[in-house]
Amino acid sequence: MDRARSSKHVYRVQGFTCANCAGTYEENVKRLDGVEDAKVNFGASKITVYGETTIKELEKAGSFENLKVRTNNEKDYAFERPIPFWKTQYHTIIAFLLVLLGIGLRMNYGEDHMLTVLAFVSSMIIGGYSLFRVGITNLLRWKFDMKTLMTVAVIGAAIIGEWTEGAIVVILFAISEALERFSMDKARQSIRSLMDIAPKKALVKREDEELLLDVDEIRINDRLIVKPGEKIPMDGVVVAGRSSVNQSAITGESIPAMKGIDDDVFAGTLNEEGMLEVRVTRRVEDTTIAKIIHLVEEAQEERAPSQAFIDRFAKYYTPFIMVIAALIAIGPPLFFEASWEVWIYQGLAILVVGCPCALVISTPVAIVTAIGNAARNGVLIKGGIYLEEAGTLDTIAFDKTGTLTKGVPAVTDLKVYDNHEELKLLTIAATLEKNSQHPIARAIIQRAEELQSPYHTLKVESFRSVTGKGVQGTISKESYYIGNPKWLQRELTGKNDTIWESDIKELQSQGKTVMIVGKEDTAIGLIAVSDEVRESSRDVIRSLHKLGQKTVMLTGDNQATAEAIGDQIGVSDRRAELLPEEKLSVIKELRKRGQRVAMVGDGVNDAPALAASNMGIAMGGAGTDAALETADIALMGDDLKKLPYLINLSRRSLTIIKQNIAFSISIKVLALLLVAPGWLTLWIAILADMGATLLVTLNGMRLVKVKKETD
Repeated sequence: MDRARSSKHVYRVQGFTCANCAGTYEENVKRLDGVEDAKVNFGASKITVYGETTIKELEKAGSFENLKVRTNNEKDYAFERPIPFWKTQYHTIIAFLLVLLGIGLRMNYGEDHMLTVLAFVSSMIIGGYSLFRVGITNLLRWKFDMKTLMTVAVIGAAIIGEWTEGAIVVILFAISEALERFSMDKARQSIRSLMDIAPKKALVKREDEELLLDVDEIRINDRLIVKPGEKIPMDGVVVAGRSSVNQSAITGESIPAMKGIDDDVFAGTLNEEGMLEVRVTRRVEDTTIAKIIHLVEEAQEERAPSQAFIDRFAKYYTPFIMVIAALIAIGPPLFFEASWEVWIYQGLAILVVGCPCALVISTPVAIVTAIGNAARNGVLIKGGIYLEEAGTLDTIAFDKTGTLTKGVPAVTDLKVYDNHEELKLLTIAATLEKNSQHPIARAIIQRAEELQSPYHTLKVESFRSVTGKGVQGTISKESYYIGNPKWLQRELTGKNDTIWESDIKELQSQGKTVMIVGKEDTAIGLIAVSDEVRESSRDVIRSLHKLGQKTVMLTGDNQATAEAIGDQIGVSDRRAELLPEEKLSVIKELRKRGQRVAMVGDGVNDAPALAASNMGIAMGGAGTDAALETADIALMGDDLKKLPYLINLSRRSLTIIKQNIAFSISIKVLALLLVAPGWLTLWIAILADMGATLLVTLNGMRLVKVKKETD
């Protein structure tokens, strides 16, 4: 089915109690008239429907869980708020009280007394109504999941007269489901907290009148008035005022940023000091925070490798448990003349302990918690697969300019030869570079403007650009060049070559990028440019090395400059004089050696290398659509310190997922071992299953405590 041709509708769903139930709901929706396909996002409590149907039909498909459905609208987010336990679990409370009554009656009248049986049966019906309804339906369809197992076990217990244990199994299972729902609600709370970041109303200035409007009524180019202490309601550009803005909600950076005229600001950030007037640049549904919420929710839908394994495993595991339970129930009585009652009881206990609740929940609760935690710390992970991938990396490659350095170079040295003047040298260079957007070209033009050069009055003819090398053109009927030494040393011949070659080596040894300016076939001067290294780069590289990561710096600069900057920040491998396609070749070469490589770049110029790596990590994703779309992971602020945090979070996630899977399976194996001596009871079985579910859930939620290092 071609989903692109189908109408696509996204709805929010309330009431999922478990991942299996979400899968059942997905299958039910797929069978609705007019629906071509459907996909449930359990982590985000959403369903995407391809085709046409109504909310009434969607709720009917989820009636087995009493699911509530709403459109995926900003105004409907509040409907997802957790409902108090007593409102959703009143039937469990009543059933629990009836069990207590039944136990009291049993102590006085015995288990077979009519009042005792009535109390236990009432408890089973009230507490397990939804369980039995789904379980019996599944059994009739030969669909085996945890509710099928539990239904067979409870009915079997009633048949052999184990009323007390049957009722207690129902209660404990209901409590287990309530705990699972509670834990997933807690994990989803990280997403709801993002939804609450941006204000829902804003003060808008229209025609000298100030209006308080809902954010969905605000148009692009409207002017917002943001007072000190208020949150900025929409993405925009400052047109008046100056203030420090706390952007931690978007970028994860704790230090406020100064914002003035022409600076970008984001919805949900806090204006701390002065009054700001902001021109709106994006509608509410397109703001950076809205995109983050959308991408984080979509990330929860992407199956991580471990989650995909669990899904495949559970598909065959449940029928296997049914077969084992049947063999245990009928094998010994048929072949060894053992007691039917004893071994049927043991088979029922196997069904209960075999419920894959803990196994199914073991991975998604960890992934949802980790992705939500990362989003709050300014790291946008676009899927569980990338969360796991980050923990397996052994090499991180960095683009130098704008990543390890600030990406804002400035002219530091001018050297002229043959009695040429510095101003003329700059004028020629700026004239050749004035149409370029390269950072070095902008640095040259900025210096030329500082010296009031008349470069803008000159015209360039016969202009030619050589990618990654330089440019040449004719100015006032004379041919000029500007470019990197490696290229122009072959182009230029002059009597002063020994002098400028010495100057080039000296400047490059200082970590500066050198450009030769030539006339005809002779160098007339050198321009040295330096890009300041980020203050955090050295500490980040050191932290990555402690985590066992190899680091590689990729740059178009010459080898001497690369070595100088590499020594300054401590990066272990430096690759210099690389064209964009050569950066791609380096990534491929590292992968061929068997290394698992992440590429860290700006998400635009480094797109080929980002795509070729095991994982692409974009710097400065806040407000940058290209970075959000091209990379697997986006660092929302220009903060390299998030990299060690990301590696640590991923490794902790992998460890916890493995612990959960191992524990979930081990508890089942241990229970099976209790069958031989006849020690396995329904009580032990359900407590083991509930305990395992609770423990893997709490273990997964430990990921909320993983913190980003602070200054």
